[in-house]
Amino acid sequence: MGVRWRGIAKSYKFASSIKNKIIMCQATDQQIIEILKMEAIPALGCTEPVACALACARCKEELGGVPEKIEVYVSGNIYKNGMGVGIPGTGMVGLPIAAALGAVCGKTEYGLEVLKEVSVGDNLQVAKLMLERNAVKISLKENASDKLYAEAICYKGNDTVKTVIVHGHTNIVSVEKNGETIYSKDNASVSAEKNERAELSLARIWDFVHNIDVEKIVFLLEGAEMNKAISDEGLKGEYGLQIGRTLKENIEKGVLDNDFLNNVLIRATAASDARMDGCEKPVMTNSGSGNQGITVYLPVVVAAERFGCSREQLVRALAMSNLVAAHIHYYMGHLSALCGITIAATGAASAITYLMGGTYEQVVNTIKTMCSNLTGMMCDGAKQGCALKVYSGTSAAVQATLLSIKGIKTRNDGIVEENIEKTIRNVGIVGSVGMEQTDRTILDIMCHKE
Repeated sequence: MGVRWRGIAKSYKFASSIKNKIIMCQATDQQIIEILKMEAIPALGCTEPVACALACARCKEELGGVPEKIEVYVSGNIYKNGMGVGIPGTGMVGLPIAAALGAVCGKTEYGLEVLKEVSVGDNLQVAKLMLERNAVKISLKENASDKLYAEAICYKGNDTVKTVIVHGHTNIVSVEKNGETIYSKDNASVSAEKNERAELSLARIWDFVHNIDVEKIVFLLEGAEMNKAISDEGLKGEYGLQIGRTLKENIEKGVLDNDFLNNVLIRATAASDARMDGCEKPVMTNSGSGNQGITVYLPVVVAAERFGCSREQLVRALAMSNLVAAHIHYYMGHLSALCGITIAATGAASAITYLMGGTYEQVVNTIKTMCSNLTGMMCDGAKQGCALKVYSGTSAAVQATLLSIKGIKTRNDGIVEENIEKTIRNVGIVGSVGMEQTDRTILDIMCHKE
């Protein structure tokens, strides 16, 4: 066996262990509600730069003032997603300005909205001055312990504070001041939770969506309204690639039809256009991502409006969309070379199928069709072009729904298996194991562009 095939065999063995090591017990309704609440987190700006800003904000709070110098070390995935994305309220892109703003005006109590005071007073000017005097340094963390890793070291006078975030965008696991640990969190518990959790299968999601008291999950409407608001803003201004705005203009010209598909595309891409270009409106996230939150919520909102669905039907559909996306993400993690829009759009497609009166079997077929179509769409960093991937994902979601409602389904070929849970886990294996080298290659290309 050659070296290449030994490597593949080793990866497959590791991937198989992912399938076998999950210890599950049936999820209660309350546990599923908690999953939904964990997903329903507002964020201002791309969440990878936000993680860096949050780490710097915690350092500032321990130092008692704005630091004189900042060093930030991040995993490759955070570096990749922070290089070209707009930072809200700045007209600038990248991790340096995000880190500087976190150290100037960030407040950890705001969580993923840590940068909400960027426009207050002279905060932005102070942050820009830090960049001008080269007081902010961003570096790759060699052999980072997690794909989501951000470490900030801030200096003020004779004091030094180091803050580390791992696994979750707001998951601060340690804070040290002058070499002494002042806060520590046992991050091993995160791994334990990942290997042992309450069962969240598609069948359990289907049961929950149909039987839960809708008033217990009505909070999901907040995410729908929040994401509609940034979509409205995206249609008003010349944000990013102006995809949603351009589609809307062409409907008004009679070039495109004012149909369901185009309205889904307009709503979703306009929100992404605004978000990736630094709009100062928050987004309700899914799996730690604003663009995925946009994709999970807005196609479902458009479908409910188009089909004349009730408030209750919309709430239940939003639960399905969020839960399906979270369920698939569980096997892959939050950051990967596999674009998360693929997963978020699969959640949306499941919910649209539900709103169109689809059966459980038709939802299964919708997910399989999505896996046959988009799995493999790579993530090459957060940027304006992410709106194009939102376009592709939401378009595929509508297509998959229409096929499954008609009774058309893909064969169990490729990564698709008869068992839907095995299919979902296969997607996770592709994203977490199969695309490891892709991830490294993308980062290498991005870091060495002329």
